[in-house]
Amino acid sequence: MIYLELFLAFLHIGAFSFGGGYAAMPLIQEQVIDKYHWMTISDFTDLVTISQMTPGPIAVNAATFVGTQIAGIPGAIMATAGVCLPSCIFVSVLAWLYVRYRNLSVMKGVLTCLRPAVTSMILAAGLMILLPALFPEGIAAGVGNFQVRQLIYFIAALLCLRRFKIGPIKVMIGCGAAELIVRLVLMAVG
Repeated sequence: MIYLELFLAFLHIGAFSFGGGYAAMPLIQEQVIDKYHWMTISDFTDLVTISQMTPGPIAVNAATFVGTQIAGIPGAIMATAGVCLPSCIFVSVLAWLYVRYRNLSVMKGVLTCLRPAVTSMILAAGLMILLPALFPEGIAAGVGNFQVRQLIYFIAALLCLRRFKIGPIKVMIGCGAAELIVRLVLMAVG
């Protein structure tokens, strides 16, 4: 039964996650945390981090990770198959339709109208990841719960990525190294 649940949960994610992995994050959270209670929000934040750090699409990495955590290798296979199947079908059908009808104004209009929706899903995913990093116990827990160091890393990473055009891998390594140095200094002082 768990294999079918994993397959169907990630089939749902794969079928409705237009816009790529970041846009899929709210859908993954809905299935993995809210509906099936397979993970906590803290585990989910770790899942996003691991999915981002490993090669491959985020949704596929997340499916494989969750499947492995819940039901081992067979679970990973079922979840990954579920998230990939809709894309294979949709892309094949859309490629055929696009080649056949690409010059129609209706097709161009539909694609143009999807952009704001996809952008909002990506923004929602970003906030879903950022807020637990800044407020580990939730915003309702108060200002004392706010993590200043994580905000500094966020701003520094954003500046490095956007202003200085440093690659994302270097930025992740840099933030990890900065936190390691801070922790070592705090251990030496305390």
